[in-house]
Amino acid sequence: MKKSIFSRLLSCSKMLYHELHYLLCIPIIQGWYGGFWNYRHKIKSNGGSENMYYAYLMRYNAFVGLGANIQGTPMLPHGLNGIHISDAATIGEGCVILQQVTIGSNTTKGSKHFGSPTIGKHVFIGAGAKIIGNVRVGDNCRIGANCVVVKDMPDNSTAVLRNIDIIIHDISRDNSFKGIYHFEE
Repeated sequence: MKKSIFSRLLSCSKMLYHELHYLLCIPIIQGWYGGFWNYRHKIKSNGGSENMYYAYLMRYNAFVGLGANIQGTPMLPHGLNGIHISDAATIGEGCVILQQVTIGSNTTKGSKHFGSPTIGKHVFIGAGAKIIGNVRVGDNCRIGANCVVVKDMPDNSTAVLRNIDIIIHDISRDNSFKGIYHFEE
């Protein structure tokens, strides 16, 4: 079935809009305003293009809600890649947040940890960690990679994963990567 000229034009204009948005967005946020965190602060205090802000985050598969209370500038050694920070989260100064971290709200009313996380000062959050709901992470805490924190952590504490199951196989395993276009017959 052939597409009408109108639907093809509409499709092209949408693609062009998104590409122009990214072309304009990235230099403005990364350069002219002194970086992402300064740009975020500028939008929060003076208003501005929230669409440009969220389009920039979409480019990195990230979300940092404008309502989030972030004190200082957190250190993101791997950039914004896959980071989600809820609109209602609170993060203290001097935090280090690695890639694929979720700091999310629990919006299920009546659940045990309904609400948003409060993270203290100088907290290290490892890759893939999840901090969900109304939990308090104290100052100077460490959260290990892939930990799921759903209860309060006192100051100067560490969360780690334990009890990993190891499965031993009788035969060797083929772990080679064949790629998406390789099909066995």
